[in-house]
Amino acid sequence: MVFAALGAALVGYQVYSGERAHQQQKKQLRMQEEANRAAKKRAQEAADRADIEMNKVNRKKADVSAITKKEEQAALVGGGGTMLTGNTGVDLAQKNLGGNTLLGG
Repeated sequence: MVFAALGAALVGYQVYSGERAHQQQKKQLRMQEEANRAAKKRAQEAADRADIEMNKVNRKKADVSAITKKEEQAALVGGGGTMLTGNTGVDLAQKNLGGNTLLGG
């Protein structure tokens, strides 16, 4: 009878111990998943910061000297043409209404 009680107590303790170990494993798994999520979030934030820094470094700037040279070359050719005026531009003599004032009178 003593052995039966001792055996029952031993089985009860093993079941209790197994449940505790199972709960501890679940807790550890939850903690690991949370740590993985946090690490993933930190990695994404670091990647975003790196992209922002890279964009700051590689910011495009206007090449003012090239624009100026292009405009100077265009001025040497003459008046610019459009699809409406053609490649020769507008003849200023056609705009003159006979007078020499700015208002044409």
